[in-house]
Amino acid sequence: MYSLILHGRRSIELHKWHNFSVSVKLLENVFSAFSNSFSSAADVSLRDGRKGKNFTISYLVDSLGLPKKLAESISRKVRFENKANPDSVLSLLRSHGFTDSQISTIITDYPTLLILDAEKSLGPKFRFLQSRGASSFELTEIVSTVPKILGKRGDKTLSLYYDIVKEIVEADKSSKFEKLCHSLPEGSKQENKIRNVLVLRELGVPQKLLFSLLTSVGQPVCGKDRFDASLKKIVEMGFDPTTAKFVKALYVVYNLSGKTIEEKVHVYKRLGFAVEDVWVMFKKWPFSLKFSEEKITQTIETLKMCGLDENEVLQVLKKYPQFIRMSQQKILNFIETFLGLGFSRDEFTMIVKCFPMCFGLSAETVKKKTEFVVKKTNWSLKDTTLFPQVFGYSLEKRIVPRCNVIKALMSRGLLGSELPSMASVLACTDHAFVKRYVRKQNDKELVAELMAIFIGKKKRNFQMKSLKHDDKASE
Repeated sequence: MYSLILHGRRSIELHKWHNFSVSVKLLENVFSAFSNSFSSAADVSLRDGRKGKNFTISYLVDSLGLPKKLAESISRKVRFENKANPDSVLSLLRSHGFTDSQISTIITDYPTLLILDAEKSLGPKFRFLQSRGASSFELTEIVSTVPKILGKRGDKTLSLYYDIVKEIVEADKSSKFEKLCHSLPEGSKQENKIRNVLVLRELGVPQKLLFSLLTSVGQPVCGKDRFDASLKKIVEMGFDPTTAKFVKALYVVYNLSGKTIEEKVHVYKRLGFAVEDVWVMFKKWPFSLKFSEEKITQTIETLKMCGLDENEVLQVLKKYPQFIRMSQQKILNFIETFLGLGFSRDEFTMIVKCFPMCFGLSAETVKKKTEFVVKKTNWSLKDTTLFPQVFGYSLEKRIVPRCNVIKALMSRGLLGSELPSMASVLACTDHAFVKRYVRKQNDKELVAELMAIFIGKKKRNFQMKSLKHDDKASE
């Protein structure tokens, strides 16, 4: 029955989308992408992509012991379909004395390492560093701290980065950071880098962020006058030096001239933003100044396809400026995902207006959460539309355990014939949920059973003592 209703609603809504008075070309893309079957070549490509992703996730979990969520995140950056190359990389690392913990850290920070050639690319680099006198302990420590140095090409470049990292690590241990520049030629590239890193370190920038600056393409720690001016500007704007956002802001300001920044501000003004909005957006997401007028305009126009008017689009981008980078195709695919699940055009628009953060979710996440609350828990698509915040909750930690408790109560007829609202079940805190649906039951055995269902994998985070305290307070 659900599939028949879904098919009917899908056909009706696709017809509506096709006749919607927006860009014909964009709508035809949505319609054809959804209603026409993909070519066999596309099907093969999709299957291969999924196969590679699944294999990568399994490999990272089984071979490195990484949590599944972390493995899934890494699989979006690098994929492989067999274990030959990654196995050779791991064997090389272990042969040089890296521990399993260090290897996990290295792969998490620099997953591309797994697809590099162990024999032709990585092996020679390790041998070169050892020929310069690097001990096994030093080598494993430095590479574990900044694994991206293994991605640098040429012995001279590798030496430069390795020496800088080594000096910083050693000086940081001995609190003699200020002596790093003394042996370097005045005005040299290396001296400027160390000098600038020293300034950032004194401001409180964490070591990990310092090293990301050293290995970044833009390298905003180069030079002197430009670095000083860029640093002064972001410090005056109030960025916290201990955060990654500080580094991102330094990167953007360093790589854009004053004239270019002024032009970027004018672009936003022409599109309807106030000057103060531009800087608020920059504080939230510094990369907002990197995009062209064409890209920003394209994002605005594509978001309008979701049913938002111009003012609503501007409000969304002010609050979540990172959405500017979304590709047109990603937004169209997002529309397709919701229509494919059976939501109407109006329902989709309502979801976007009430919970714009859903744009940051993957299609897989949206599908999993929708199918669980609709098929497994029996809420309707309309219920989901009225409480789109459900898409922002953890499926494993919140949605599943709470819904399982509700299903247990419904099966015993303890909640009447209708499901409680989605908001009443999911929006409250754990303690409020337990009070409302578990502790109020008179049967002690049932309470124990419900608690077992609810806690499940949450035992480490859920404190029974605080629940007892809440019960006493409510007596």
